[in-house]
Amino acid sequence: MGPGTSTTSEYGIVGVRDVDFSLDRFAPAPDLAHLVERHWLVFWELPPGRTASVTLLGHPCVNLVLDGGTLGVAGIGTSRFTYVYEGVGAVFGTKFRPGAFHPFLGSAVAGLTDSGMLAEQLWGPPAAALAASMTGPVTELIAQVEGFLRARLPTPDPQVDLVGRIVADLLHDRTITRVDDVVSRFDIPPRRLQRLFSRYVGVSPKWVLRRYRLHEAAARLAEEHDRPWAEVAAELGYFDQSHFIRDFTAALGTTPAAYARACRRHEAALST
Repeated sequence: MGPGTSTTSEYGIVGVRDVDFSLDRFAPAPDLAHLVERHWLVFWELPPGRTASVTLLGHPCVNLVLDGGTLGVAGIGTSRFTYVYEGVGAVFGTKFRPGAFHPFLGSAVAGLTDSGMLAEQLWGPPAAALAASMTGPVTELIAQVEGFLRARLPTPDPQVDLVGRIVADLLHDRTITRVDDVVSRFDIPPRRLQRLFSRYVGVSPKWVLRRYRLHEAAARLAEEHDRPWAEVAAELGYFDQSHFIRDFTAALGTTPAAYARACRRHEAALST
């Protein structure tokens, strides 16, 4: 993503105000790729006295985040979130695959939803020492975090793989429009599926399905300004336009039509 854009990305960014903002992503080491989706670095540089903001609509993933010298574990945010920045700064993060942080946490990931914890609370003094040492270039930050995680790799958990396969289908398969479709495809009882997602992902499968569809809807409206939003809704499995409008507005704080108009004018699509 280039500076000054207003779009939906793999990080859930749906509105950026100002032009001095950049985000880069980095692949994890192969031996950690089954647990870590990517590392990311946000950098900004603003003149003195100016502030700007970025608005995010999160994905169903836990992130390990270094911000202002503090290393924290950020759970899934179910609502859009606005981060205000000023001066010169950066935030570094490691994004885990859906369900993949549970073996590190050792308890239900739902306990982190809409909240988080200091990394030191989970891993003790070594996490505080890691945070204090993370001051170099991004390549060194990645190496330090990966070394830290590698030394604490949990026992392989087959449920993580199952969750990953389910989430991948929710993301990519447009024929899945209801949770019942997942139940049938994976031959898993509804209550067990709900418990599995609460424990490993932190949110329900219905929430994941809806969030992925809304991310894609926002991306399409941002990139194809003149495309009828009703057409986009139908392609994403929404057979009821009013349902789509309600979901989109609740998540992004603006209607699909207003979002598309704002993107057409190259304005920040969200009011923050």
